[in-house]
Amino acid sequence: MVDTKALEQDHPELAQAMMDYLGCECTFFAPCTDDAPILQALKEAKAQAQQGGYVPMLIAVDEILFDCLIMNSDEGNEDMYEFDKDSVASYRKQHLSLSLGNGKDTLNKMLDVSMSYAKEDDIDWDTEIVGTMEGGDESEDGDSFGGYWDYDDKRTLPLILAKIPVKHPWEVFAYVPFGNWNECPDTQVLMEVSKYWFEKYGAIPAVLTHDVLEFDLPEAIAKDVAMEVALEQYVFCEDIVSQGTGTVGALADTLWRSKHWYFWWD
Repeated sequence: MVDTKALEQDHPELAQAMMDYLGCECTFFAPCTDDAPILQALKEAKAQAQQGGYVPMLIAVDEILFDCLIMNSDEGNEDMYEFDKDSVASYRKQHLSLSLGNGKDTLNKMLDVSMSYAKEDDIDWDTEIVGTMEGGDESEDGDSFGGYWDYDDKRTLPLILAKIPVKHPWEVFAYVPFGNWNECPDTQVLMEVSKYWFEKYGAIPAVLTHDVLEFDLPEAIAKDVAMEVALEQYVFCEDIVSQGTGTVGALADTLWRSKHWYFWWD
């Protein structure tokens, strides 16, 4: 379902091209100051998805994001509006058939690399990186997400609610392969880590822009595992600490209060 009047006013060519790329049932939401209708639509889509067949996800109408999707799934294409549907389908099929590694092992390897870099740079890992579990965000955790807001405009970004036709939440990245740039992980790593986090914590990818990924959880994690999870999130996306909370401990002090996980790559 598409709100054609809204679509005509907000990034019509880009929004339509992205929905064509997604190739699934999509609902377009124009920028707004109240995200309640968006969250209600997501809630309803999630309830229906329990019967199987798709995973709902809010995806920003974002030219940089679309460029990343094409870069990964239709390599060599210089015009994202003229993507090769066969190449995209082949990419999805290939990644959906991957034999995924253990996500925890993947994170441990990333941890080894991160610790070795800290040692080379004479950074005290325990005090400068990890720290203590304090100083987190104590604000009430509501239903809203942070990644889809334009904070200058005080409105949401134009969004697509896509019902991505996969069986498992981690498989959405075969359809929206937004990573593989700077420190943002590639598609296989995104799938491996997301599979691990879903199976252990129930985390489901929910919001995507060109540099933000948010997960939705059925409930916040327990306080006694918050440091472990925060360290996993740090090696997965160091920018949320190095340019955000300051220490892993401060991130942990936020995680046990929130049902949403937020990742941002510079």
